[in-house]
Amino acid sequence: MMTTDTPELAANLSALRDALADFDIDENPRSVQQKSRDFYWYSPILKDMLKDVCADLVIAPRSEAEVIEILRLCHAHDVPVTVRGAGTGNYGQAMPLAGGVLLHMRHMTEILTLEPGRLVAQPGAIMKTMEAAARDKGLELRLFPSTTATATIAGFIAGGSSGIGAIRWGGLRTPGNILRLRLVTMEAEPRIVELTGEDIFKAAHAYGVNGVITEVEVPVDPAEDWVEALIGTRDFAAATRLSFAIGRAEGIVKRMVSTFEPEIPERFFNRYTEFTVKGEAAVAVIVTRDSLEALEALVAADPETTMRFRSDRDLGERRLVSLYEYAWNHTTLRARKVDPSITYLQMMLPQDDIYGVMERLKTDFGDEIVLHHEFTQFSGKVAAVTLPLLRYSSDARIEEVIALLEADYGITVFNPHRVTLEEGGMKKTDPAQLEFKRQTDPKGLLNPGKMIAWTDPDWVPEPGRAFLFNH
Repeated sequence: MMTTDTPELAANLSALRDALADFDIDENPRSVQQKSRDFYWYSPILKDMLKDVCADLVIAPRSEAEVIEILRLCHAHDVPVTVRGAGTGNYGQAMPLAGGVLLHMRHMTEILTLEPGRLVAQPGAIMKTMEAAARDKGLELRLFPSTTATATIAGFIAGGSSGIGAIRWGGLRTPGNILRLRLVTMEAEPRIVELTGEDIFKAAHAYGVNGVITEVEVPVDPAEDWVEALIGTRDFAAATRLSFAIGRAEGIVKRMVSTFEPEIPERFFNRYTEFTVKGEAAVAVIVTRDSLEALEALVAADPETTMRFRSDRDLGERRLVSLYEYAWNHTTLRARKVDPSITYLQMMLPQDDIYGVMERLKTDFGDEIVLHHEFTQFSGKVAAVTLPLLRYSSDARIEEVIALLEADYGITVFNPHRVTLEEGGMKKTDPAQLEFKRQTDPKGLLNPGKMIAWTDPDWVPEPGRAFLFNH
């Protein structure tokens, strides 16, 4: 792995700094360090592994033309570049492992086109701003993360995979959920590349290793009148059954369905505590106003299930944040504010035996693992993606738990305690993304260290062993 300790890179950086004199450059050590970090500290393993990672300087381009010139100069001086948005990722995706330049997109925030069916924005556009602008025109985004108040659109596409809206539209890999990406390559003479259709996935969820996104086009749909609800159930299995029923109900238009073991609403739903009951699991949903009657009917079908909160009925003068800020990975954030020893996992339980596996997990792990499902669509079928809280005791125990879950329970774990694309994803290299990187970044200067396939195309995972820092 490259480091800025090498005399060659230090000399290259000095020459590059002179060539970049007219750009917006930040070299203040404290702010450079802050901008070099994301929410990697969710993971105690990454918190220690990445604690010393820092760029040498931060450059904030004001236009695509400046992006092109910055990449041209960095390429000429062999200086690595890592692109940064709001830094709301959790796995070190936008942390500059090799130092060099951190390309901060804070100036490129414009919404360029907004009309029925499509929204075109610069990479640094904040998703909450995009949603507000869309709703002003009677439209709305399909998908957004729980960090939407600060997350950027290109950061979401380059680092994310799903979010609020997935129960209706599927994740970012579902065809039609990203319409077009415009990128700048890192070559002696950078090129503009536009990706549509299946080609989009050469750069989507690629951590910026094979191009700098300068424009994003996503679909927008007619805005719905959404109502949020919090439902209490006798246990987590009942919450999960209700969530599948809501997800599959054709008469209920939904934007989010999330399910939590009792400890989560009891301890971590701080602003909603008056609407939670000790011992009850919870289901948090966002549905259309027209769907409320059908939702209430499902709730009423079980005498031990209760509608505890409806935003159209119970909000009153209360100033509550949206329930989506308690779901997805905000669940982990809320829990860590109360108990910093908590970390998390991302996994997919066998859907054909989900209740049996849930029971086994509770029997075998007790409160070491606290379950939390997010419901989504995969190929038109409703599925539960699990983001459990994990009580931390040691790095070794995290590795042991992951190995046990995969070997003994048939669970697929998307490891959030790894920094590379492959280890945190499907445990295999992506030939299309690798070939695209060879075409767009022949020197391997874009976000180096994040793509195992660049240095080891035949890589296979080794349980308990992190690739980057063990090779």
